[in-house]
Formats: sequence, structure tokens, C-alpha cells
Amino acid sequence: MITKATAEDVSGLNKLINSGYRGEYSKKGWTTEANILEGSRTNEAELTEIIADTKNTMLKFTENNQIIGCVLLVEKEQELYLGMLTVSPELQNSGLGKKLLQQAEVHAQALGLPKIVMTVISLREELIAWYKRHGYVDNGEREPFPISDIHISIVKEPLEFIVLEKKIG
Repeated sequence: MITKATAEDVSGLNKLINSGYRGEYSKKGWTTEANILEGSRTNEAELTEIIADTKNTMLKFTENNQIIGCVLLVEKEQELYLGMLTVSPELQNSGLGKKLLQQAEVHAQALGLPKIVMTVISLREELIAWYKRHGYVDNGEREPFPISDIHISIVKEPLEFIVLEKKIG
């Protein structure tokens, strides 16, 4: 079941998102960033801020009272930004990510926004291909990747984001 996350979900979301992107456990799935980045993907303070902001909607996918997937949707002026799409590593390739993407489209339509945009690390070719199979296109824009205490690059290549978008409606 997909519903809106609340402050009570922060701990579960933090555990899910970090396990989906970084560390050994994330390698059980195909969307891991553990081969290019160390550190955490997020933390409880950031997630608390995200959920408290009225421009943001964090959707959670729950099954048996467990959060097994989520996606962050940020309402901007002319678009919906999609981030933190996460499915528990052992459940990847089961259609949960696709269901969360579909719910993002429903949300964008409800807000009257004409497109969804996202940023993906350029080295993540398999993930970019997955988004393209779901109707997203590379719009040609690039953004620098923020290296910080949280996001620690472990590859020699400089990291950057490519911007993907999908027109809605």
C-alpha cells in the first residue's frame, strides 16, 4: 500500500534509504551506489526536515507494517522533482519501483504539473536505462555532484548528475 509518510516514519525511511543505496546490504539489489560512494545516503535530521516541508511529499510503500519502498516528490514551480526512489534491495525487480513511479505521475497530475524531473549520477548507466524504459529522457542538463561528509566518492572519475525528465499528461 502506498501512502504519505509522516514524522513517525523517519527512522524506518532512514534505514530503508541507506540500506538501498550504500553499504554491503545494498549490493543485494541492482541500484546500489556502494561501488561509487561511501558514507550515508541520508540521515534522520534530513528526513525530518523533508517531511516537515509542505512542498515535499514522501510516499512510502508498506507491507505488513514494514516500509519496503519510498519516493520523495518535491513540488516546484513548473515541475515535480523526484528523488530518493528506493526499494528494499531484496525486493528489487518486483515492480515496486514502477508502482512508485506511477504514483509520482498521479501526484504530478493532481498538482497540475506538466513534467517530472530527477537527477541521476551519470555513472549509473543501468539505472538511467531503467528510467528511460519508463519514459524518462535525458534533457541534456548536467549538475555537479556534491561531495561532502555524507557523500564520499570512491571512484577516480569526477561525478556529475544528468537530468532526466518525463512530460506528464
